[in-house]
Amino acid sequence: MQEREERESAYELFQRGSQMLVEHHPGAAAVLLERALALEPGKASILEALGRAYFNQGDHAAAAERFEAMVSADPLAHYAHFGLGLARGRLGDRPAAVRHLRMAVFLKPENESYRRALGRFDEGVSSPG
Repeated sequence: MQEREERESAYELFQRGSQMLVEHHPGAAAVLLERALALEPGKASILEALGRAYFNQGDHAAAAERFEAMVSADPLAHYAHFGLGLARGRLGDRPAAVRHLRMAVFLKPENESYRRALGRFDEGVSSPG
């Protein structure tokens, strides 16, 4: 019974945190989503929302950590590569940004947002040998 209550609590925290993101309150969202993540460690939906919250509040290092955890768990998670690429780009790591944005485009070539983001970082960065 307690496990079920924790899942429900994590779900409620996730829902409230997601709503805070929609309402443009990334700091409040991050607090709620961190609590949800403590109850459901490694849960991709929570990590994604938390990465978005940190990115939107300007904490690109924390955003990169959350998206990196998603990529480690699922190397084919296109949105995780996209978020990680943007966060790495904001941190000044252009080669890593391009690598992850290229992967996002490769995994979901129809996504125009991914292509535009790659175009912003790709100029002048050569791929490894």
